[in-house]
Amino acid sequence: VGWPDLHAPLLDKVCTICKAMESWLDGDPQHVVVIHCRVRKGRIGVVISSYMYFTNFSASADQALDRFAMKKFFDDKVSALMQPSQRRYVQFLNGLLSGSVKMNATPLFLHYVVLHGIPNLDAGGACRPFLKLYQAMQPVYTSGV
Repeated sequence: VGWPDLHAPLLDKVCTICKAMESWLDGDPQHVVVIHCRVRKGRIGVVISSYMYFTNFSASADQALDRFAMKKFFDDKVSALMQPSQRRYVQFLNGLLSGSVKMNATPLFLHYVVLHGIPNLDAGGACRPFLKLYQAMQPVYTSGV
């Protein structure tokens, strides 16, 4: 299972991954889950941190130890490689699982974007921002530079 690199996944995809991992691990104490990503570790970070939140409601001591090991790996090796949107998405999933965030069933429409100042990003003092919008992982709009 996967989604494009540097993007946050769809909510149902993360839930499917977490449920599959939980089902596999609960099936036999000898079962392990191996997570692999072909490019960066950001997607691995999304899966690991999402699973840690997903399993937070279990009472098993073994699962608590597993979560601790995953947290250590996540903090030491993966967290810094995640995109801000990926981190926000995991926090959003945590809010949904804990009940502090409710899903909005009505569609949202982006009408405009406001930039308050243009950052100075290169040695010449220039910055050429652009906007690319995605819907269901498909680009639907790209502005000019």
